Amino acid sequence: MEKYRDGQRELHCVFVDLEKAYDRVPREELWYCMRKSGVAEKYVRVVQDMYERSRTVVRCAVGQTEEFKVEVGLHQGSALSPFLFAIVMDQLSEEVRQESPWTMMFADDIVICSESREQVEENLERWRFALERRGMKVSRSKTEYMCVNEREGSGTVRLQGEDVKKVQEFKYLGSTVQSNGECRKEVKKRVQAGWNGWRKVSGVLCDRKTSARIKGKVYRTVVSHAVWFRDSVTEEETGVRARGSRAEDVEVLFGSDKIGQD
Repeated sequence: MEKYRDGQRELHCVFVDLEKAYDRVPREELWYCMRKSGVAEKYVRVVQDMYERSRTVVRCAVGQTEEFKVEVGLHQGSALSPFLFAIVMDQLSEEVRQESPWTMMFADDIVICSESREQVEENLERWRFALERRGMKVSRSKTEYMCVNEREGSGTVRLQGEDVKKVQEFKYLGSTVQSNGECRKEVKKRVQAGWNGWRKVSGVLCDRKTSARIKGKVYRTVVSHAVWFRDSVTEEETGVRARGSRAEDVEVLFGSDKIGQD
């Protein structure tokens, strides 16, 4: 996005949302995708046995229903479900998926990018068709469109005759993406996250009785990721002075020579 901003070129992005993604996976589609992905037949049969015998109840204020069989979707809360969903999505999108960065997919978080609005609209329709013909469903209300470095009157994207909601920023995988290509809000958020982490463990980090080894481990686990993010972004790029957010600013509070020692 920074390259397109610096080059004064448009980049069109559609953030695709799937309705009840885990709950809509057809069982027959799951078996087919597992076999096509090369999963050994004995493991396919084990998963089939897990799902064919699955039953559930609905609890409410006045009690619970009788047990009933669940015939569609993946098991919620199962450690195996994310892996099975990844297999299904990998196979369903095989014909329409492009190389990164034009297509980015993490579980059910899908981003489609193109240099033209017409092309990203065409790609969105191809994705919709590929997914919905196999039992999945693209949400018309939650799928959103964003144009980076937008020129005046670039229009919007349509999906089956309906306008896709146009946004100026989008939160993708926990990070805020802005249509102007900047990362000001994300930097501020990370700085705040770093200080929040520091406040949570400041009692340990400032305790003279706690060993430097323990302090280093706590610091790396709770504070480090948010703090070090600041060092990869310049103040000139963001216009944000991350007061006390750099690693050395935090380390000086209890001795930089002690942080990270094992």
